[in-house]
Amino acid sequence: MNLMTGTISMRRRDWRLLAAAPMVMLAASAYLFMFEPTNTALMPQCPLHALTGLHCPGCGTLRALHALLHGDVARAFSFNPLMMLALPVLIPAMVLSMLRRSIGGSLRPRTIHAIWITLMLYGVLRNLPWWPFTLLAPS
Repeated sequence: MNLMTGTISMRRRDWRLLAAAPMVMLAASAYLFMFEPTNTALMPQCPLHALTGLHCPGCGTLRALHALLHGDVARAFSFNPLMMLALPVLIPAMVLSMLRRSIGGSLRPRTIHAIWITLMLYGVLRNLPWWPFTLLAPS
C-alpha cells in the first residue's frame, strides 16, 4: 500500500463521516426531542456531578438542547449558558473542521488551547457559590 492510496482512502472515509454526521445529528435530535433527559434512564448522567456534586462545563447540556428543541430558549440558557452562546459557532466550526481534516488539515494548537482554557475557566466559575457565578450553574 503506498502513501497515496492511504491518503485517498482516508479522505473517502472522512467524506463518508461528513455525509453521515447530519443523519446521526437528526436521529439524536429526534430522540432528545421525544425524551426529557431528567426522566429517561437511557440518558447519561455526569460522572463528575454524581461523584462530587460539582458541575462540569457540560452539565446541563442535554437538558438545554431538549429545551431548545422545544423552543424554550430562556430555559435552555438557564441550563448551560456557555453551550447556548457557543452553539451558533460550534456547529459551523465542526463542519469546517471535518472539511479541513478531509483535505489533510487540522485545528491550530492555539484554537485548541483557547477552547480548553475557556472550558476549564467556565467549569471553575460555575461552581463558585456567589452571585453572579451562581447563574452559570444548571437550574
